[in-house]
Amino acid sequence: MIKKGGPIPLRPDLSAEAEISNATVKIILQVADRLKLGQTVEPEGFDCVTVFFSDVVKFTQLAARCSAFQVVSLLNDLYGGFDSIIEELCVYKVESIGDGYLCVSGLPTRNGYTHIKEIADLSLSFMDFADKFRFSPLPRERVQLRIGMNTGPCVAGVVGLSMPRYCLFGDTVNTASRMESNGKAGHIHLSKEARDLLNGKYPEDYETQSRGEVIIKGKGVMETFWLIGKKGWNPPDPDLKDGRSKSEK
Repeated sequence: MIKKGGPIPLRPDLSAEAEISNATVKIILQVADRLKLGQTVEPEGFDCVTVFFSDVVKFTQLAARCSAFQVVSLLNDLYGGFDSIIEELCVYKVESIGDGYLCVSGLPTRNGYTHIKEIADLSLSFMDFADKFRFSPLPRERVQLRIGMNTGPCVAGVVGLSMPRYCLFGDTVNTASRMESNGKAGHIHLSKEARDLLNGKYPEDYETQSRGEVIIKGKGVMETFWLIGKKGWNPPDPDLKDGRSKSEK
């Protein structure tokens, strides 16, 4: 039986997340040293990763009903929950801008094909967290996410001199972004590449459903898929046990 609610079981071992964080810090420090010496820094290619984008649906309208301080509080509470989920998975948070969130698995530390499972679990846990999330200034409003994910090759490198940032490049990233922007509220939108790898490596674990053919800007007609759920999980969320945001407690 596939259960569609509840976060993914959290790992007791945080070594994978620590490895990613340490690898990223090491890369940026090495790049900073080379930049100081006037040396060039080569980007690194990865054969297969899974990229994740999420967006808060109708965030502009929601923010317009709040003060600037309340918007900051809303995002802080929401992202605090998201970050706690990421800490339990082999996932690297690339950046969060406004209400948008970009993550990847499979770099900077390669993890075989596990990256597709990590991002699938991340997506389901994010959806569950958002579904339970409540914001006291607007208690009747519900935060809805739109999530997109895609799998493929990617180039990563550190960009910037005074404030270097680890950035992702390539069509895989662009397609993941299109999956998010062409998705629907409360849905996890997968490219065919992501669906094929997920079903190929974990055929008995996840439920996916074809959305049919969709016209994607810059890509043409694509068959895409929804990630519906995962078998046998429904534990309590450690950071939102009573269904309220931290600002309400």
